[in-house]
Amino acid sequence: MLCMSRVAMLIHPEEDPENLARFVDLFPDMVAVLKAAIDEDDEDRTMQAFEVFQTLLGLEGALLNKHFKDLLTFMIDIAANTDISDDSRNQALSFLMQAARFRKMKIQGIKNMGETLTTKCMQIATEIEDDEDEEDEVNPHRSALGLLDLLAASLPPRQVIVPLLNQLPSYVNHESPQFRQAGILSLGMCVEGAPDFIGTQLDSLMPIVMKLLNDPVVGVRNAALNGVARLADDLAEDLSKHHAELIPVLLKNLDSASGESSSESESRKKLEILKAACGALDSVTEGLDKEVMTSYLPELVPRLGRLLSHSELTVRSSAAGALGSIAGAAEGDFLPYFEPAIKALSEFVSIKDSQDELDLRATACDAIGSMATAVGAEAFEPYVQPLMQASEEALHLGHPRLRETSYILWSTFAKVYEEKFTPYLDGVVKGLMESLEQEESDLDVELGAEAQDLLGQEVIIAGKKVKVVAATDDNEIEDVDGMEEDDDEDWDDLGGVSAVAFEKEIAIEVLGDVLSHTRSNFVPYFEKTIETVMGLVEHHYEGVRKTAVGTLWRAYACLWALMEDHTGEKWTPGLPPSSQPSEEVLKLGEVVSVATLSLWEDEVDRAVITDINRNVAATLKLCGPSILTQGKFAEQTISILASIITKSHPCQQDIGDEADQSPEDEESSEYDWLVIDTALDVVIGLAAALGSQFSEAWKIFQKPVMKYASSQTNYERSTAIGVIAECTAHMGNGVSPFTAPLLKLLLHRLTDEDDETKSNASYAIEILRKLEPLLHTQVARTLDNASGCVCRMIMAHQDQVPVDDILPVLVELLPLKEDYEENKPIYECITGLYEHQNPSIMALTPQLIPVFAAVVGEPAEQLEPDTRSRIVAVVKFIHAKDASLIQGNQVLSQFV
Repeated sequence: MLCMSRVAMLIHPEEDPENLARFVDLFPDMVAVLKAAIDEDDEDRTMQAFEVFQTLLGLEGALLNKHFKDLLTFMIDIAANTDISDDSRNQALSFLMQAARFRKMKIQGIKNMGETLTTKCMQIATEIEDDEDEEDEVNPHRSALGLLDLLAASLPPRQVIVPLLNQLPSYVNHESPQFRQAGILSLGMCVEGAPDFIGTQLDSLMPIVMKLLNDPVVGVRNAALNGVARLADDLAEDLSKHHAELIPVLLKNLDSASGESSSESESRKKLEILKAACGALDSVTEGLDKEVMTSYLPELVPRLGRLLSHSELTVRSSAAGALGSIAGAAEGDFLPYFEPAIKALSEFVSIKDSQDELDLRATACDAIGSMATAVGAEAFEPYVQPLMQASEEALHLGHPRLRETSYILWSTFAKVYEEKFTPYLDGVVKGLMESLEQEESDLDVELGAEAQDLLGQEVIIAGKKVKVVAATDDNEIEDVDGMEEDDDEDWDDLGGVSAVAFEKEIAIEVLGDVLSHTRSNFVPYFEKTIETVMGLVEHHYEGVRKTAVGTLWRAYACLWALMEDHTGEKWTPGLPPSSQPSEEVLKLGEVVSVATLSLWEDEVDRAVITDINRNVAATLKLCGPSILTQGKFAEQTISILASIITKSHPCQQDIGDEADQSPEDEESSEYDWLVIDTALDVVIGLAAALGSQFSEAWKIFQKPVMKYASSQTNYERSTAIGVIAECTAHMGNGVSPFTAPLLKLLLHRLTDEDDETKSNASYAIEILRKLEPLLHTQVARTLDNASGCVCRMIMAHQDQVPVDDILPVLVELLPLKEDYEENKPIYECITGLYEHQNPSIMALTPQLIPVFAAVVGEPAEQLEPDTRSRIVAVVKFIHAKDASLIQGNQVLSQFV
């Protein structure tokens, strides 16, 4: 089997179908080898066999496709089998995690597979033990929750969230506390992957959450508090509506855990509740409006202030984090509490005698940064200098998180003090550059069991900083899965990420914050910054790639704004640009465009593409069309956007499976839709930058955007209609060639079941109306005057309007309910079509009979006398053609 894994790397399915067929035939025997190793409890061979299947995930999709469904079923059955060793179960779940990341389209296409994986993960999650001590211990129930997290982010909500919500009542009402814990933990793990969908269900979920927060079992309450924190992290605004019921029960849990304990076990459980309650308050309060938050300050601040002197440093840390969020939400209203809070926290910014103390110091730095933002520059001024000194010292204490929080503190101070932060720039830029210039090792080191205390920490080996990832009695690391193959780029993504890479991600982001807020004062550091960041654009870690490109775009926007401030000239839409940018801006534009295109076309990570989209969109709207003159940036941007919007970009496909997919008809996960949504925002940015010239590009985007406007998913329809409205507004009169198909679509969406889609459609028609000289009514804000404007178009230029398509939709909107002034153009249009015996209007006569009856009746002010007369004439005409249509209608019969 090990040999076959190497042979698989050499098979190119399109060029070698014969050997592909042989491999596919042998595949069940490879699975049998894994099963035998598990049955025999042979740890070494089992590990090797699992690694083979992990390797296959990074190769050509055709190698696995035929047996993929059976392989997934086999793996989840192993994971759920409690008679098998935890190591084997964890390995099966690890395989499924990688499958969810790199074969998500394939999983999505297998009927009921998402539901099967979800329900089995929930089942495994019930194995939670109350007396678990090691937070970082890898076990099946933790791995299953991790898989749920990935499934929610990778698959559409109907395949993960819907089956989870269907199962949830049976879990939270179960007599076993393990089931109740598993239920809320499973929900919490899925929030980040599908926040929009879960947000729509929050009102119905709150009774469940409240029930579990009041559960008699401590472990269940602890899980519920963690679940609330996760909900609040991604649904802050939605959850804030429930503050009146939520905050009191969080305080109740906090208070219940603050008293004396009768045993060590009870003490440990109370500590967990204290930390979890603080964590929930940390997340929940961050989303509260200032006025609401202020009303809770007298209850919250004293309690948390007392916890800052708790004997357990981890509790102090949790309380500090919650205080920071409370201050950030309360803003200036936190001032009365600021002095005692900052004095208490200041005691923690110099402690350094243990890992727990350094953890607390890091959290205190974060909280202090939030307080600086809340109370403002003047009130915080006395604390800046000592905190900057402490943060610079923190860079040399060997604690990765403390370094990162120091960088973030610099970012916060730069935002608060802006140009006044300049005196600190030398030290700040020096510290950030030292971080970015660190050598990296992708070694993750295994040491002996005696080095257990080093687990998760950094050590220096042969002059390189590496991270200890596991402790074992065997110092040798076997390589059996082929990860050393240099030519297998896809497999690189399955590797680990060093602590240094995570740190660089933060440092680059902070560098962008600092340059954006210190503006002209950052100019002396500009060249070195661009040179350093440019060298990280193709870093192996996606987080670094994302922030590197983002910071380059922020630098461009900053330099552009400085140029505009200097010249006093603003950009205007269209190419060539109305004024020539400065040499510095042109030079940086070239660097930024080249760096962006080096990733944008082929990047496989969704988050990187999403962030590039956001940056390009924002810069086009802020800085105009100049960047589009860089090389072939405009042409390639349009091409890349087209690939994203049609779901054919590499980040929207499975690794090694590009030619075998047709995902355009598939529902998207929320993260997948975010890639498309942000690409559509770039389309709007192009329209803003190009003005009427955008009409040429719109020919490329029109069809896929209109397809989304007819999607079964509400947010896809509303987004697409919004894009049409914005692009129409920026194109101006350039939209005329597209008016007919757009008008047909928009009119249909005026009756959409989704309110936001209806609103966007009305706005889009309003814009069309302003642009089209055919229309002369007042602003069309409602269905009524939108209908009127369409009828005016038909009467003025019937040949330019798709009458056959629009009339059925128009008739559905009748009779008008509010704006009776629009009845005049509407019925003049309809009666005119009857006069010419238009086939479309004649076919709609049965639907129009009750409409005519409604408008000629009460209230009388619906129609002007001449309009009423025209309708009566049409009724007589219809009666003459087919008397049966009028018979039985008491209102109309009187006219014939």
